[in-house]
Amino acid sequence: MNNETTTLISLKEAMKRVDHKLQVLEAQFKELDFTKDSLTQKFEHHSKALANQAAHDELWTAVLALKFTSMELSILYSYVMEVLICLHTRVLEKLPDLVRGLPTLASVLRRKVKNQRIRGVWESVLEESGLEEGDITALCTFFIAYGNKAEYYVAKVRQMYIKDVTFLITNMVKNQALQDGLLRAVQVIEKGKAVKAPENQKSPLKELIPLARN
Repeated sequence: MNNETTTLISLKEAMKRVDHKLQVLEAQFKELDFTKDSLTQKFEHHSKALANQAAHDELWTAVLALKFTSMELSILYSYVMEVLICLHTRVLEKLPDLVRGLPTLASVLRRKVKNQRIRGVWESVLEESGLEEGDITALCTFFIAYGNKAEYYVAKVRQMYIKDVTFLITNMVKNQALQDGLLRAVQVIEKGKAVKAPENQKSPLKELIPLARN
């Protein structure tokens, strides 16, 4: 074997070693890239969870800070109660075979997470009503906070005491999510469906006038 042949063999072996090292490095880079993606996803999930928790805490703070009179509180509670009952009823109408398994709205909200059929019906009911998940969160929070303090008033009694409940809500509720939820609840009960107002819609003149308080 001459020197040229020996050199060629050595070169091939060296190239094999280099190629092997490159393959190892490529595998390591892929692993690092996978780890980076995994950490990024975890960070995004954690950030989203923190944001949701912050929004939830802000909503609870806003609900507990409401300064309504007992009469006003009961009237708003009545609207909220009727909307939640209405949504539950509409779900059961679409799922007659699951009536016994969905005795309350809470059971619907709980089971829709893992049951695609219930989730689909729930989403269609929300769409038909002009509501969103955020509205339900706000309304349920309000209901839980004041369920043991407020009284239920029928429509005639509500209209007797407060002529413009929309003005009451926009004037007194500053948290946007809570305000939207309550306004849409009123629309669902009084008009059958909530309608989103244009974002650039100007407030009526009467909203600039302070609300007379009892």
